[in-house]
Amino acid sequence: MNNLFQFGETVAGYPVRVVNERTVRAAAGLLFFPAVVSFMNALLTANYQPTRLFVIVFLIDMTLRMLNPRFAPSMIVGGWIVRKQTPDWVGAPQKRFAWGLGLLLGAAMLYLMVLNRFMGPVNMLVCASCLTLMFFETAFGICLGCKLYNVFNREKAQLCPGGVCEMPAPKGWGVSLPQVAVLALFVGTLTVAKAWVDETGPLGGFDDMATLEDMGLKPTSGEASAADAERCQVPAFAKAIGHEETWKQHNGCS
Repeated sequence: MNNLFQFGETVAGYPVRVVNERTVRAAAGLLFFPAVVSFMNALLTANYQPTRLFVIVFLIDMTLRMLNPRFAPSMIVGGWIVRKQTPDWVGAPQKRFAWGLGLLLGAAMLYLMVLNRFMGPVNMLVCASCLTLMFFETAFGICLGCKLYNVFNREKAQLCPGGVCEMPAPKGWGVSLPQVAVLALFVGTLTVAKAWVDETGPLGGFDDMATLEDMGLKPTSGEASAADAERCQVPAFAKAIGHEETWKQHNGCS
């Protein structure tokens, strides 16, 4: 029974219980994708039904994580996906704290949107917060909720992803001047490209799209007819053996 509700795993050589960071990141990605889809669906089409369903799924997953991460659906699937990768053990206490924040956000959304059908800026703020937390986790391996762990706990977090808890803070910004110049050039190029796209105007559907013939990639009807006529000239050997019609059929000529 103790193992059933055990948060984290005991691994020899580690001072605290740990979880596999690779599984955590995979699970965050599995939740992030449907979260973005449902959020954008609500934002662009005012259809909140997918979001209400996702909130229920998210809340169930987070509740099971708090009891035992091994039995959370996203952790099960994520763990199976990365099963052949070497485990990256990180401290479980700060993860539990971070997931507790996620559970609170999910409970708030359950009360506001799922049960009371309340739609407003508060919903968007909570959803955006959840998306930000999941995105940083799955994309960069940065647990933003874990960073708050040290604020509310006397015992500092140990075994953080990438060893950031044990590693001294690097000096400077960690970006060289040439890299900054490349980023500035990229932003400038993007600005020019956006201005050009806006100037050319939006596409008006399929009727407004350029055809292959307009782009010079396809011959005009007159050129095509002349080329087909030349291509469909039956060679002398086919006429000589009486296979003129057969040759036309094989070469797509009527």
